[in-house]
Amino acid sequence: MNKKRKVKLTGKEKSELLGEGVVTIVLLLLLNLSLVILLNLALLQNQDLIDGIWIIKQAISISSNWNLYSWQNIFIGFMAVVDFIVLYWRLIRRYHQMQMRHVITELHYIAEGNFDHRIDFYVKTDLQKVIDSINSLVDSTVKAMQEERQIEQSKDDLVTNVSHDIRTPLTSIIGYLGLLHSGSVKSEEDARKYINIAYVKANQMKALADDLFEYTTVRQGPTKLALAPLHLNSMLEQLAASFELEAEKKNVTITATVTPKELTIDADAEQLGRVFNNLLSNALKYGKGATEINLIARKTGTNEVEIVVANNGQKIESSAVNKVFERFYRVETSRSVETGGTGLGLAITKGIVESHQGNIHVTSDDDMTRFIIHLPIKQNESEKVEKHSEKNR
Repeated sequence: MNKKRKVKLTGKEKSELLGEGVVTIVLLLLLNLSLVILLNLALLQNQDLIDGIWIIKQAISISSNWNLYSWQNIFIGFMAVVDFIVLYWRLIRRYHQMQMRHVITELHYIAEGNFDHRIDFYVKTDLQKVIDSINSLVDSTVKAMQEERQIEQSKDDLVTNVSHDIRTPLTSIIGYLGLLHSGSVKSEEDARKYINIAYVKANQMKALADDLFEYTTVRQGPTKLALAPLHLNSMLEQLAASFELEAEKKNVTITATVTPKELTIDADAEQLGRVFNNLLSNALKYGKGATEINLIARKTGTNEVEIVVANNGQKIESSAVNKVFERFYRVETSRSVETGGTGLGLAITKGIVESHQGNIHVTSDDDMTRFIIHLPIKQNESEKVEKHSEKNR
């Protein structure tokens, strides 16, 4: 934040201000002289007025040794005070106009595209509120432009990532099918091997297409949830069992703990299952060196449950923690041919959690990486519609 400074007048503006003062003084002197002359003429032509003034002077005499000035001196003194007030008012008014001129010049400079510039003037009038409002407006405009650039960049990243992730399996599919089509493969065993590889690669492309479709579906508007009572202990145990084979290959133990055991929430089982499938898949893919994955659910309030998916693998760097839920974002050090994807999994996860009126965040340190989800036990349909409407405004 730049240090505030007073408006510095140019030499021309100082001369203008001095000229304004000289002209004002001359006009005031002429006005004073005109008033004195008119009053003297009025007194000379009205003897009763002269007698009345003399009586007033005698009545306000303080002592025989000291009397107030004559009425002419009193009048001149009064006019001098009035003249000073008028002079000050005109000069300060002109100075404020010059301040406004400087602010407008600064505003034009910003409007020319210099959005890193701010008006750093300090003034003692309501103009300061205008300056602060302009700076706030520029800040919000710059922020909106940066967000727009990030959105455009994310779209470019989507095209790049999808192109890469489609081209890699597609090249393999075309290559192996080409060998089969040309009749170059003589061995039935090789033919089966190539067909199997092509099938696996085709499934990778289908998974990519499914991710893209699901992400756009989540982002387009309110997702109609098939809400029903969901027994968390049963769901988490089933999830642990479904990933058991893959976990054993990597020497990882998956445990599920729910408190209380009969904890049940209103949720869409299919959608919420996708959430935990994504989190468990990520833990196995990216939790390098992990030996355990813990699924923990517990009641934390009268209408709230906390669900944690934690692993003791390599931590997520602090620079990436706040970005993992952004669309198309991937931690580059984790990307490989085996673990590659669109970077949409966690963005989809966040969208599904929010559609359940919940929230999700991540913490990561040397001991544990935790994805923490908070969900209501009972869903409020009207509140869900209202929150989603506000989000999409």
